[in-house]
Amino acid sequence: MPESGLLITFEGPEGSGKTTQIRRLQGWLEGRGHTVHVTREPGGTPIGDAIRAVLLDPHYREMSPEAEALLFSAARAQHVDQVIRPGLAEGITVLCDRYADSTMAYQGYGRGLDLASLRAITAFAIRGAVPDLTVYLDVLAAAGLERKQQGDQAEWNRMEREALSFHERVRLGFLQMAAQEPHRWLVVDASQPPDQVQEAIRSGVMQRLEVGDEAGDGRRQQ
Repeated sequence: MPESGLLITFEGPEGSGKTTQIRRLQGWLEGRGHTVHVTREPGGTPIGDAIRAVLLDPHYREMSPEAEALLFSAARAQHVDQVIRPGLAEGITVLCDRYADSTMAYQGYGRGLDLASLRAITAFAIRGAVPDLTVYLDVLAAAGLERKQQGDQAEWNRMEREALSFHERVRLGFLQMAAQEPHRWLVVDASQPPDQVQEAIRSGVMQRLEVGDEAGDGRRQQ
């Protein structure tokens, strides 16, 4: 069965508000008659959730960048096989909180791993399941972490506890990728009030829906 659904991924620095905006977009899309499935990475499947627990556990400080990248990719491969591809085949709009671009940003730009190697590993994991649209919620790294500090810092995961310089490299990596593929990325200023952020997201998604699935299907076959 040919894939006909829409894959929309959300990326952003820590504290960018992805989860809130995804849920609001879900309600809006469902109100317009779309069948929507919200998922996340790492996770989305029982295997992915088990890997997530290891990846984000602050006790595993000795984890190497290479092991980290491979674990994220392993969870992603299972996610694509078990959730994303089946959903797209059924015509579902899949909203994913983080996806392959996070590996490039965090393990590539953030950790300094070879980008070409990460692209090869990612291509193996996703097998052509490229997003139709990637919504990037941009916020200064320091501002995003400050938002996190308003909660219980004891609950911060292993990635969130990295130094500010790491998070700044991650943000710059996202911005570079967005500049390289402007047709796929929608960059939204996440420092705006939440209603304005959502309005910008809906506008970008509507444009993608009007274009239709043809471009997305073509990219998935690359």
